[in-house]
Amino acid sequence: MGALISLDGLLDQQRVWKGRPQVQCKGLQPTGHAVLDSALPGGGWPPAALTEVLLAAEGCGELQLLWPSLARLTTSGERVVLIAPPFIPYAPAWQAAGVDLQQLALVEAAADEVLWAAEQCLRSGSCGAVLCWPHKADDRALRRLQVAAESGQTLAFALRPLQVALNPSPAALRIAVDARPAQWRVLKCRGGLAPAAPIACPGRG
Repeated sequence: MGALISLDGLLDQQRVWKGRPQVQCKGLQPTGHAVLDSALPGGGWPPAALTEVLLAAEGCGELQLLWPSLARLTTSGERVVLIAPPFIPYAPAWQAAGVDLQQLALVEAAADEVLWAAEQCLRSGSCGAVLCWPHKADDRALRRLQVAAESGQTLAFALRPLQVALNPSPAALRIAVDARPAQWRVLKCRGGLAPAAPIACPGRG
């Protein structure tokens, strides 16, 4: 899948890639899930902003939530970067979900470098979306990711444990992914009230 690359190598691409417009993430960014889109104020992910995906457990439905958007971005030629995921992505599953593996990059980072790596990728403007799995992230660190997403006009996703839902966050959107029942809950959304009713995860019992 394009496999492991260095962060410097990813950022170097920006110096030679001159044809990319700097406003690619402005406007509608649908999630690919009609019911979820209808529940969000902007009809999808907040563009050029940070979204927190809060997990009841790793592998409880976060990929099903994100795959449609990642497929849309990669098939349109946008780079998607995964920073320090907890497991090596299973390429056939990502491909079956419609993700163009040629546009998927995996960045290895130590626990104390995940947020820094995500910030650099976001600011570079060379990515359609950046996903990171930080071990710890306080309000200040998350705010830096939010500012970096705005600066690079990029979708940012921080995947974190559900336990942090009680902590304040500058993220434009926070979605909880529950395991039992398998559902999504919008905890916070910029520009409107979070819907009270949870949304059942498609294809999961």
